[in-house]
Amino acid sequence: MEIPQIRIQSQMAKINISTQSGKQEIRQPKADLSIQQPRAEITMKTTPSKLSIDQTQAWEDMNIRSIERFNEKVAQEAKQAALEGMGRRASQGTELMKIENKGNPLISQAFTNAHDPMRALGIKFIPSVFAVKINYQPSDVQIDVKANKPIIDATVNKPEVNYIPGSVDISMAQYQDLEIDFVTEKL
Repeated sequence: MEIPQIRIQSQMAKINISTQSGKQEIRQPKADLSIQQPRAEITMKTTPSKLSIDQTQAWEDMNIRSIERFNEKVAQEAKQAALEGMGRRASQGTELMKIENKGNPLISQAFTNAHDPMRALGIKFIPSVFAVKINYQPSDVQIDVKANKPIIDATVNKPEVNYIPGSVDISMAQYQDLEIDFVTEKL
């Protein structure tokens, strides 16, 4: 007996997809930068220091003087001695005028005029303390600084963007197929 059979053979369709990735490159060039720093302006004013040392009194204490100072001292001492002598004689004259008063002015005046007064003994430091006079005036420094600001010139460069787009290729790798056969088989 013969039985008809249907044979179906099918083939699925296949799609082929190939992709190529896109590429993007970004490059940022450095900025163009120019910096200038002007020098600061500095002005300085200085008044010199002064030192003065006066040894006049120290030299005079050691009896070492210039001829003018020596003459001035001798003249001053002579004037003082003359004034003292005039004063002594005036007071002694007054005592003699009043001889009628009690006392013996002739003997006391003779004794006073015959002997020099006693001199006092003592230690004397030559030159005397603080005889040298020192005067110091320190120097004065005035500093004026004018700072100049920096000059900055900056130019920003835009980024460089390079883009290669990707692609997708779609194609048929295999088409669908359907085959139907009728076969009769004997049994």
